[in-house]
Amino acid sequence: MRDVIQKVIATEGEAKHVVEAAKAEAERISLETRQSALNLLAQARQQTRDEAERIVSEARDEAEREKRERLTRAAGEIENQIRLEEADRQSAIDGVVRLVCGQGRQT
Repeated sequence: MRDVIQKVIATEGEAKHVVEAAKAEAERISLETRQSALNLLAQARQQTRDEAERIVSEARDEAEREKRERLTRAAGEIENQIRLEEADRQSAIDGVVRLVCGQGRQT
């Protein structure tokens, strides 16, 4: 009878150790899983930031290109709208030359 009781006590002790080991393993797995999830989340956030920065950069480049095109078109339209007669053009050139040379001041 004593042997049976000792075997029961030994079995209970072994079972307790098995349960403790299983709990420890479950906790370890849980921690690893949480860490993996955090790593995946950080990676996804970084990828999202990178993609957003790429999109903003492309949009900025496109806006700059469109701005240059509009300015070029506007300059062309202005040049087409403003046409000076040759005599008026020569008079304006002569006036600028006199002014630059200091002869345009009247005292």
